[in-house]
Parts: sequence; structure tokens; C-alpha cells
Amino acid sequence: MGIEIKPSDLYYKYHRNKELRGEPKFVGKPDPAPYDRDDLYDVLPMLGAVMDELHCRDASVLHRLEELAGDEMPKFISSREDVFDFLANVMRDTLGADSATE
Repeated sequence: MGIEIKPSDLYYKYHRNKELRGEPKFVGKPDPAPYDRDDLYDVLPMLGAVMDELHCRDASVLHRLEELAGDEMPKFISSREDVFDFLANVMRDTLGADSATE
């Protein structure tokens, strides 16, 4: 991935599920594994992948993605690939096709 997101870049604080920290995380589609929207170790790679997909490094976009993933994304969206698609598509629509920033 091109962008590296650190916990200090995030607006919200997340739990650190240390028992699952060593498990494989999202690196791209396909990935039908369940997504834990409250686990820092799932959140960081997902947000990084979406920001890469959008070719964006804007902190306000990152924080908006956090809001989407945590509060606005329907609970039935649970697989990593579905979460990625939801976040990327909603933000792409929000930003407009030509206004993603570097």
C-alpha cells in the first residue's frame, strides 16, 4: 500500500485486539473475512486501502471515512471486501470523480 496510516492520524480511538493482531488483515479483494470496525488492527489497513484507492492523502477524507465505517455503514455490511466497496464508493461519490486530492 502506498499510504501508511498511524493511530495518531485517526480521529477516533479504537480497541487493540492483541489476540488477533497477528492474523492476516485486509490487503485487497477478494477478502470475505469478517471486518471488525472496532479493532485498530482491522481499521488501519482498511482505511489505508480505501485512501489508496481514492488516491487521497487528505486528513478530512480519512476522518470522514472513519465516520462512515463506524457510524453510518449498515451493520449487514460485514465482510472486508464489502466494507472496502462501501467506503470507496461512498467517498468517490462524495468527492466527485475528478476531485480526489493527492
